[in-house]
Amino acid sequence: MTIRRLSAGLMAAALLTPGVAACTTSGDTAPATGAATPSATGSGAPAADSEAKQALLDSTKEISNGNFRFTMSGVGSVAEGQVHQPSQSAEIRVRLGEPTDDLAISLDLIHAKPDSWVKVDLKGSAATSVPGLDRLNLGKFQHLDQNRIQGDRNLGFDFDKVDPAGSAALTQAVTEVQRTGDGNFTGTIDASKAAEAGSLDQGVITALGPEASAVPFTATTDAQGRLTELVLRMPPTGAAAGQEIKMTYSDYGSATAAQKPPADQVVEAPPELYNLFR
Repeated sequence: MTIRRLSAGLMAAALLTPGVAACTTSGDTAPATGAATPSATGSGAPAADSEAKQALLDSTKEISNGNFRFTMSGVGSVAEGQVHQPSQSAEIRVRLGEPTDDLAISLDLIHAKPDSWVKVDLKGSAATSVPGLDRLNLGKFQHLDQNRIQGDRNLGFDFDKVDPAGSAALTQAVTEVQRTGDGNFTGTIDASKAAEAGSLDQGVITALGPEASAVPFTATTDAQGRLTELVLRMPPTGAAAGQEIKMTYSDYGSATAAQKPPADQVVEAPPELYNLFR
């Protein structure tokens, strides 16, 4: 198995974010059944609520200011971190796979414009059997070439689009929504209109077919109307079971600048690193 073939297989089965992110899975976890579903009108169609949709659209405005903490999670994958636009910096930690898998990846990413670094931790049998992977498991931060990661959803970060999950794109794609309580919403999203969101993957949207136009969701906002949680309940796609993708936001205005790694803990990233996430 080569690095490049490993990349295609792993990333297609990964879940998240700021790149390493996609919402595909080969797990057996079924979608959550406890989430609320839109109530229906007498005709059987969900009742639209323009006020509720506007509240959701407004809930993502504070995210665009770029000062918050976030998490994204799904089957076998978790991403968490903080964005601090005032200092043009961000920290993101990504975990893909389980320790018992052939390959589990942990990434610690630091972006402090104009530089980026990543520390890679690989576990599982593939970490030692696949040629080239030993060059990545260094226990140090690897300095990234900005020319090679520009536009890369795996290793790069766009300070013009500071939300790794893309909640603004998701809320703009809402097709039906109702307010179910104080700060609580439920409805459906047309995922085909939110493919740019970092929490979605075009391959999964294509596999969903017509079902992509009505993906159930629930959302929660705080007392200031800011988004605190958004949960998508992705339907099954072929052999892949359905799953729940959850995004949370917190500490608006209270994030801190990312700390650059010490110089003695930094090496330049080898070609194998870029190939792994190609």
